[in-house]
Amino acid sequence: MNKIRAAVVGYGNIGKYVVEALEAAPDFEIAGIVRRNGAENKPAELEPYAVVKDIKELKDVDVAILATPTRSVEKYAKEILAMGINTVDSFDIHTQITALRRSLDESAKAGNAVAIISAGWDPGSDSVVRTLLEAIAPKGITYTNFGPGRSMGHSVAVRAIAGVKDALSMTIPVGTGIHRRMVYVELEEGADFKTVEAAVKNDPYFVNDETHVIQVPCVDDLNDVGHGVNLVRKGVSGKTHNQLFEFDMKINNPALTAQVLVCVARATMKQQPGCYTMIEVPVIDLMYGDREELIAHLV
Repeated sequence: MNKIRAAVVGYGNIGKYVVEALEAAPDFEIAGIVRRNGAENKPAELEPYAVVKDIKELKDVDVAILATPTRSVEKYAKEILAMGINTVDSFDIHTQITALRRSLDESAKAGNAVAIISAGWDPGSDSVVRTLLEAIAPKGITYTNFGPGRSMGHSVAVRAIAGVKDALSMTIPVGTGIHRRMVYVELEEGADFKTVEAAVKNDPYFVNDETHVIQVPCVDDLNDVGHGVNLVRKGVSGKTHNQLFEFDMKINNPALTAQVLVCVARATMKQQPGCYTMIEVPVIDLMYGDREELIAHLV
């Protein structure tokens, strides 16, 4: 079996779990890790792998798993797709997904490559669940309630604000798809809290939710990567009302995101050139194993 050669771009919270998920996957091998500082201060767990500053330094890469901040995804993906290498990412600004899909679809086709975007757990695997539930109850309402837990994307967005040394954004479900954001910030010396607070509340990640910003002496004392979701749909199947479905999970956020990224990295090898979201990809393409055996086991 020719294994899929995957490069991991970024080695933060998600990148570390992506490496673990790749090590556990029988059909993958790690082509290398791309880090901003390259092999400088190379962690011991990466000793078996090439660690570089630029993906161009790696050989025979089939797919790049972008474990980067959401706002840098488009730039990295376009550069890598132009090299003819497939890309996957966990871009998580819901309102900008369709624009990113259009942009990367053009780049992927030009590079004869495949991109699968917004492949975390939400957007991502939860999107697949929402799609299935809406298909089997076409009329109705779906509520997606996140948390309580740490949002990685929101936390990264706050850490990018001038004057913020570290940040933790907690998502608290209020119910019926409404959320409260509790943002804990550790400031750089001399930073003005009111200025940081205003910047957080005006960021696209937070502008549509009730957001509370709280200054703390040490964010690490609060840190926990647990998260969860409760997804409910009440609707109509045919002309029959009162169909009620519920999906619930409690998770380690970066570990699940990493596993989904590895699944869609596998799926890129089975798609035609272009850009896709997870709801456009056959779920069986996420799986390792013989297709008929999977059907016999799962159907």
